[in-house]
Amino acid sequence: MLSAFTARPIVELKQRDKSKIESILAYGDRLLVGLSHGSLRIYRVNEPIDEPHAHNGVTTDRQTSLSSSRQTPVDLMREEEKFSKHKIEQLAVIKEANLLVSLSNGLVSTHDLQTYELQETLLKTKGAIAFAVTSNIVKDPSTGVPSIVSRLAVAVKRRVILWSWHDSELEPDTAEHTLVTGVKTLTWATGTKLVAGLTSSYVLVDVATSIVTDIVGPGSIGGAPGQDGGRFGGVGVSTINYMGLGGSAPKPLATQIGHGQLLLAKDINTLFIDAEGRSLGRRQIPWAVAPEAIGYSYPFLLALQATKGTLEIRNPETLTLLQTISLPNASQLHVSQPNISLAHAGKGFLVLSERCVWRMGALDYDSQIDALAERGRLDEAISLLGMLEDALLKDKEGRLREIKMLKAQHLFDLHRYRESLDLFTEVSAPPERVIRLFPPIIAGHLSAQAADVHDVENEDGSQADDVGSESQGQGETASKDAKLNHTSTDESSRTGTQDVPRESGEQFRKMHEGATLEGKDLKAATAELRPFLVQARTRMQKYLNPDGTLKDTRGNHNLVGSDVQEAQELLLAHAPGSEEERRQQLLETAKLVDTTLFRAYMFASPSLAGPLFRLDNFCDPDVVKEKLIETGRYNDLVDFYYGKKLHEQALELLQRFGKQEQGDEIASQLAGPQRTVSYLQSLPAEMIDLILCFADWPLDVDPQLGMEVFLADSENAETLPRQRVLDFLSSKNKALAEQYLKHIIDELNDTTPSFHQKLVDIYVQGLKEGTFPDELSRQRWEEHTLNFLKSSRYYQPYKALQMLPADNPKFYEARATVLGRMGQHSQALEIYVFKLQDPDKAEDYCNQVQLAQTSSAITPKPGQRSTATDLEAKTTSIYHNLLSLYLSPPPPHKPQWGPALQILAKHGARMPASSTLDLIPEVLPIKELESYFRGRIRSANTAINESRVTAALRYTLVFSEEAKLRLGSGIPGGNGGRNRHVLITEDRVCGVCYKRFGGSAIKVLPK
Repeated sequence: MLSAFTARPIVELKQRDKSKIESILAYGDRLLVGLSHGSLRIYRVNEPIDEPHAHNGVTTDRQTSLSSSRQTPVDLMREEEKFSKHKIEQLAVIKEANLLVSLSNGLVSTHDLQTYELQETLLKTKGAIAFAVTSNIVKDPSTGVPSIVSRLAVAVKRRVILWSWHDSELEPDTAEHTLVTGVKTLTWATGTKLVAGLTSSYVLVDVATSIVTDIVGPGSIGGAPGQDGGRFGGVGVSTINYMGLGGSAPKPLATQIGHGQLLLAKDINTLFIDAEGRSLGRRQIPWAVAPEAIGYSYPFLLALQATKGTLEIRNPETLTLLQTISLPNASQLHVSQPNISLAHAGKGFLVLSERCVWRMGALDYDSQIDALAERGRLDEAISLLGMLEDALLKDKEGRLREIKMLKAQHLFDLHRYRESLDLFTEVSAPPERVIRLFPPIIAGHLSAQAADVHDVENEDGSQADDVGSESQGQGETASKDAKLNHTSTDESSRTGTQDVPRESGEQFRKMHEGATLEGKDLKAATAELRPFLVQARTRMQKYLNPDGTLKDTRGNHNLVGSDVQEAQELLLAHAPGSEEERRQQLLETAKLVDTTLFRAYMFASPSLAGPLFRLDNFCDPDVVKEKLIETGRYNDLVDFYYGKKLHEQALELLQRFGKQEQGDEIASQLAGPQRTVSYLQSLPAEMIDLILCFADWPLDVDPQLGMEVFLADSENAETLPRQRVLDFLSSKNKALAEQYLKHIIDELNDTTPSFHQKLVDIYVQGLKEGTFPDELSRQRWEEHTLNFLKSSRYYQPYKALQMLPADNPKFYEARATVLGRMGQHSQALEIYVFKLQDPDKAEDYCNQVQLAQTSSAITPKPGQRSTATDLEAKTTSIYHNLLSLYLSPPPPHKPQWGPALQILAKHGARMPASSTLDLIPEVLPIKELESYFRGRIRSANTAINESRVTAALRYTLVFSEEAKLRLGSGIPGGNGGRNRHVLITEDRVCGVCYKRFGGSAIKVLPK
């Protein structure tokens, strides 16, 4: 059993002292003892309330010196022999009013707390049975100022009489409440609510509203409202002996157990209620014998068994018996009031008999938790940790987490995998600790399971399972929590406490050592492990980037500073020190989690391994490669390599299987260059070296498919280093380079001069080599060359001109195009006219030049008209040059009258008339120039007619605007015009000031 408290006598009456101890009161360092003959003894407590070892394991030098120097725990300071003429039945203190309250001979009296002199005997309390005192801080509802309100409740037969003190001032009025039967005990539930134990039931009295509520409970706790119970009401099994109806009725007991809850006990029946008197629905405490007194010493429930002379210590949540202390002839419990002292808060309480007072020293809570955990009573340890405040323990959260993990591990040993993994998940258990429970097929080298299964037996030959049964003595049944705990507790003897030896918990653990998971158990455990690992991955992503660096959590307002470090350490088996160590440990843990999750998928559901690889993961590449190759899942292996950025290994694998025959069933999906091309298209531009290295063989096998790596409509393809790609393709095949250059120039609008010049070089070189399969291919190539030379504005014309032979007829038109790009139109026209002898191409060339010059002409300023004469003066007509070549060719060429007359007929209006007529020789008949003159006249007439139409339109616009100004628009509510008239008579007044118009000026407002 647990050794939560140790009993130490502090006051013992000598044998020659014939008096008996009737009541005690402890407050501060004072202990008041009321005797049977009416004397009051005042003791000073020399030692602190708790023992030196009770300060959470820390003992100060001062405490050690005090313990060694003082021989007795208390010193008798004085004795008030005439305190009362009768035995002192009860004592209490109202510290705020400096009063000591006593009950003696059925009367309640008040005394000075310093001198112990009688101040007043409350005559109204004649026949009093018990009283209760409470003090609380109450805020004034109107002002909000806090004040201390103390109340004294006295039970007098069927009445409850109340006195109140407000900030140490006694209020003149008293209140009375009459109940259905006699009152036996009083217990304050809150500052204004009082639980009264009656002869046969309990009631809750609200002293503020005078409302009395019946408390209905099982057995002797109480029946329906108004039910008395008859002659034998309240008589329990403990009062009926073998001789008949002897003895007295059991006393109704009540005590607060914290958090607004109370425990009612009468006979062997118990009831847990809240501050409103409602039942909490909890099961009864399995007492075999009715207790003499009950109490609550944080966080334990106390029950004094006077007939046995023992004190029981129980957990108020699980109701499990934790300790039994032998205290011969003990009859009363005394736990200090919370409003007087916090000494009872887990530090100890007092037990008294007629001749002795024991002080119960509490073991520090950390030691109590350790003792429960060592004995395998994990549920009790968890419950106790949940009840204790954080300040009373060293690292409460850490200890609670550790014990819950021990419980989860035990549940795992019992094959309760879902409950175990749920508990591991709840406490964010380190994944390493959970994974270690699995065999090597799941946990790998981390597995702690042995290969052989053996049974561990005790020295007497009994199995370790026999240790799991527990008897809590006194005929009580084992609780559900005891079934889960590892060890048992033996029934305590009457002479002291006996704990179960620590070996019981170790035997249980040894029983499960070496047990190997296999078969259905392994599948079931693995199925429950997967959600745990997925949740662990999610937690890892809060602190770890996919590249293995720690995330910057400054933007997370919920996790900052030390909270981040603490949250990260919850995932680690060993708390690291520096940030780098923490990062490394987190990375190792993430690697372990993902690798184990991969093994779990491959063991139970191999199809789920693929989706795992498409996410950011930290799987061990060696483990994954071995497993996937073993099972022939090469597609998943490629996906894994891609996710881990092991692109070279993936491409080598694709190349190896891509070059195999299609009949290979092992990797039929990887055959051919298609998968390699798709993989290369997904790589970023930074990996250009790897892309060019492995794009070689797809270009050799299928050039059209291989070029998709560089021509695909994707960001990766468009951002590749184009010069590197061009150099690579040029080394492979000029046709591939020409295809790539056309793509980046035409589709991506690349204006880099070097690329344009490179494409010109390829086109010209192709024409020079002339290696075409047929004439159609050569013509198509020549057409592409000319189109590009005409459309591109970014290549260098002089370099292109140097590459074009001047004496090769195949390059005449190309040279003319390049000369035109250089602005040497006369030389270009000479090629069209004299070498190519193609008047149509020469005219087309002039049209293009004229169009370019016209579009770039200076736009006239607003209000200024541009005439044909101005245009002729500002621009030089390209048609004039062409006409001069036709009519005045250089020797040895002859004039060409036909093409010249066509130019004059079509474009004569665009050429200056004076210079054009000068070029016409005198021998040319005037009749031949009819078309030219007709065109010139039409052009002049067109200009005149346009000017006339424009002038007429402008005159119409001016007339319309002037009409609107003079006459108005005629639109309702619109402008009335200047010709609007207004009639002013002698009776007409101003619409604003209402004065009559006279000879003064007026202003007409618009309508």
